[in-house]
Amino acid sequence: MSYVEVPGAKVPIRMWADPASVEGGAMQQLQNVATLPWIKGLAVMPDVHYGKGATVGSVIAMRGAVCPAAVGVDIGCGMSAVKTSLTANDLPGDLSRLRSKIEQAIPVGRGLHREAVDPKRLYQFPTAGWDDFWSRFDGVADAVKFRRERAVTQMGTLGQGNHFVELCVDMSGSVWLMLHSGSRNIGKELAEYHIGQAQKLPHNQGLVDRDLAVFVADTPQMAAYRHDLFWAQEYAKHNRAIMMALFQEVIRKEFRKARVTFDPVISCHHNYVAEERYEGMDLLVTRKGAIRAGSGEFGIIPGSMGTGSYIVKGLGNAASFNSASHGAGRRMSRSAAKRRFSTRDLEEQTRGVECRKDSGVVDEIPGAYKPIEQVMEQQRDLVEVVAKLKQVICVKG
Repeated sequence: MSYVEVPGAKVPIRMWADPASVEGGAMQQLQNVATLPWIKGLAVMPDVHYGKGATVGSVIAMRGAVCPAAVGVDIGCGMSAVKTSLTANDLPGDLSRLRSKIEQAIPVGRGLHREAVDPKRLYQFPTAGWDDFWSRFDGVADAVKFRRERAVTQMGTLGQGNHFVELCVDMSGSVWLMLHSGSRNIGKELAEYHIGQAQKLPHNQGLVDRDLAVFVADTPQMAAYRHDLFWAQEYAKHNRAIMMALFQEVIRKEFRKARVTFDPVISCHHNYVAEERYEGMDLLVTRKGAIRAGSGEFGIIPGSMGTGSYIVKGLGNAASFNSASHGAGRRMSRSAAKRRFSTRDLEEQTRGVECRKDSGVVDEIPGAYKPIEQVMEQQRDLVEVVAKLKQVICVKG
């Protein structure tokens, strides 16, 4: 579908979703964002749903301002995927051992590494800029500096919630490795600190929603946030790269005889800010639950833990600010999913997938998410499908 335009206070709201299908709370958030004095455009992806401050599945383009709550607290959250030389025929019938090996290599939930992972020891890990990255931690907000040791040992860990590590098979039988994670606790604490700072600023006192407080250009507060924001986005990218390298080591060891090789890794943020130019203006584009889909750019759009995912190429649609959805998107809250579904439902909806099937992940059941095929259909003018993947192992925290 092409987008539907809904009137907004300062800019029209371009929606790649049926407005009638969007819950009232999310529509109100979109209308609130459209009142911001600095806004130059608002695009809404088909996986849109209610979020903190701004809706998940929205692309907010502003001039000279950025809203930290619209980025979200998991700064830099995103996806990585890589195609391997393995095929489905190489996989054992019982995948439980392989799942255990993955869980041993990559800490999940609140877990962390006993000591920092040395990237120089990892398979084909790009170490350029590693030392410079950590040296810039000295410039982050003083209120968060005491978390350095935790940030170091959480580097290369999964977290919980909707984050996952998966082994997938595409329609031609090729095996893929895929994972979803972000900037862990350090990103969360940096985000919460700066959201609090923004809400104190005088220019934000008259906003319709205090969660939409912004930093404006050429101020010390904006400079401080930009430093911490871009550092956290880089942390998230490194975090996924280390996990992927650890995942690749597991696969190489478990399939030693096959001498596994890997294609280049595809990686994309879907909670982040980028400096981009549209209609002759330099804008700060916030994608909250959206990926960049510039012409020919690879992206990853996951479904839920039982439905599969898509590798895509962007079509460069400027109306969406070169963006596409970040996944299927939730259709009910976590608490609602826990009330609605049981572990028996989870077992049924994840049949054929080696994964947790206990009460701790019922809120991640496929039934709590929108149908991924419908989401993909609604953004045919934003991306083209390169490969469709189906998970056979799903690791969650």
